[in-house]
Amino acid sequence: MRNYRDPQYIQWRKDVRKRDHNCCQWPGCNKKTKLQAHHIQKWSDFPGLRYHIDNGITLCKDHHNMIKDNEENYSGFFFKLILNKRGK
Repeated sequence: MRNYRDPQYIQWRKDVRKRDHNCCQWPGCNKKTKLQAHHIQKWSDFPGLRYHIDNGITLCKDHHNMIKDNEENYSGFFFKLILNKRGK
């Protein structure tokens, strides 16, 4: 079970949002409110990646809700967004 108050989990969320400049990473969105750090590879399926910053991406609540229960179809897309960002 995920503990949202775990200091390591809190730090991971902060680090993901900081890397993403506190902005939704969905192309064309750029919202800066109601942000959530999303695990690209599921928390439950990939315990070794739970706190790896490259397994996270910042999404606004709307885009996070949009992909809910369909996350595996977006993992490649999100990894590409992160890699493209690094290339800049």
